[in-house]
Amino acid sequence: MNGQLEVVRPGPLATVQDLGRPGHAHLGVPHSGAADPGSLRLANRLVGNPENAAGLELTFGGAALRFHAAAWIAVTGAPLPIRPGAMNAPCHVPAGAVIEFGTPPGGVRTYVAIRGGLDVPPVLGSRSADLLSGLGPAPLAPGDRLPIGAASGPITVDVAPGYEPEEAPVLRIIPGPRADWFENLEPLVRGTYEVSSRSNRIGVRLEGPPLVRRREGELPSEGMVTGALQVPPNGLPIIFLADHPTTGGYPVAAVVATGDLSRAGQLRPGQRVRFRLVTRS
Repeated sequence: MNGQLEVVRPGPLATVQDLGRPGHAHLGVPHSGAADPGSLRLANRLVGNPENAAGLELTFGGAALRFHAAAWIAVTGAPLPIRPGAMNAPCHVPAGAVIEFGTPPGGVRTYVAIRGGLDVPPVLGSRSADLLSGLGPAPLAPGDRLPIGAASGPITVDVAPGYEPEEAPVLRIIPGPRADWFENLEPLVRGTYEVSSRSNRIGVRLEGPPLVRRREGELPSEGMVTGALQVPPNGLPIIFLADHPTTGGYPVAAVVATGDLSRAGQLRPGQRVRFRLVTRS
């Protein structure tokens, strides 16, 4: 162990996240992990960690962290004020210092990587907190102390481009396995949706033009993937994020392209979003 990180204030929601626990869906265990994996990877690279090292995911900022030993950190994802510090660059933190995070004006999730990674006990090969299944460490609370691991690589980057909030992102989608359950996908590609306040790490609920069913009845439960646009009976799609269930019985009309999953993970309530249909290639 290389010192401890103390949570003075967690903000609305702070969790430990790495890149998740793949390979256990057949056991009903969600993948979980960072909702914006690209930002977590970048934060880890900036402090010389392996990309899968565990860091913090802050939801709407508002956190304060005390470092009981000197450390190097990097903050990526939704941009916010940091006192003291800066976004998308390695920053040295002296022993005893408290780092305070403001509220991001755009985006939802901000990532804090610490050189050496957070050395909390892994569960099924991951240190991620899964809010659906309850696996991994609980959401952080004031007074929690997290061990920091030993550094494993050099710091070689001074600053890097990070996530830039978008006013109305356009996400790429491909037709889903149950696209034929709907009259067509025109509402998805021609309409504009608004992110509901009921969204979370499990899924982004959308409000806007509904998809019209062509077939009646429901499906037996089948496997779900991150980025699936599952459509319940009201016709309004839900984008599954990191903590989504491994199976579901509502038809999947489309799937968000892998390269746009990090952007989907930064959608915030009230934001507008559109979709563009692309081919698998």
